[in-house]
Amino acid sequence: MLNLVLTVMWAGKEVNTMADGSSSLEARIRALDPWFHNMWLGGVETAPDHFLGDYPAFKWQRLAGALPADFSGRTVLDIGCNAGFYSLEMKRRGAERVLGIDSDPRYLRQAALAAEITGLQVELREMSVYDVGQLGESFDLVLFMGVLYHLRHPLLALDLISEHAVRDILVCQCLQRGESGPFEAAKNYPFHETTLFRQAAAPRMQFIEHSFADDPTNWWIPNAACVAAMLRSAGFNIEQKPDEDIYICRRAA
Repeated sequence: MLNLVLTVMWAGKEVNTMADGSSSLEARIRALDPWFHNMWLGGVETAPDHFLGDYPAFKWQRLAGALPADFSGRTVLDIGCNAGFYSLEMKRRGAERVLGIDSDPRYLRQAALAAEITGLQVELREMSVYDVGQLGESFDLVLFMGVLYHLRHPLLALDLISEHAVRDILVCQCLQRGESGPFEAAKNYPFHETTLFRQAAAPRMQFIEHSFADDPTNWWIPNAACVAAMLRSAGFNIEQKPDEDIYICRRAA
């Protein structure tokens, strides 16, 4: 039987995954449970009982048509890549190079296994979003999917991504709650203004002190106006919204 070996480098450490006759594919997938990205790998579903359903495939279906079908010659950075669903989709579109970073080594092991099984070449590194400047390069496309609300310092993260990582396009997806309608902010508000703070559509972000959806890393839940305002504040122009919580942006000139 052919032995397959995938060596992935992150943070200077090698991770080897070996496919041989010693264990079934399903056993190798189950050994990395739980999976947050549901994927079909060699006929095995990674998260068949996901509470969101077929996630993130249904998000990708809403985003896919808004991105170029051919990414040949382009580079992609997938921040908070998790098990690599979006990284693999970018390789399927011909991206020259895809780098996925995540701070959770178990997610990176899942992504390494997914890349091995699909035969798609991606780079993986254990890295925090706050350290993107250490990469020393920018990318044609940066994916920032489902990460912002997990961060204790979300605006700092956007500033760092804008300054160091994005050469052209940022795709940001963020959990949202509250009013989703548009909001036109004034250029300035007087000190004694109070009406603004009672407007449901005004930019606001709820701080979660303990846990949300049984996840203590869900620190913030913004509304739509808040996400849009934060992106603009970090130097991005929002060009498209293929879904209510997905923003396709370009760096402002």
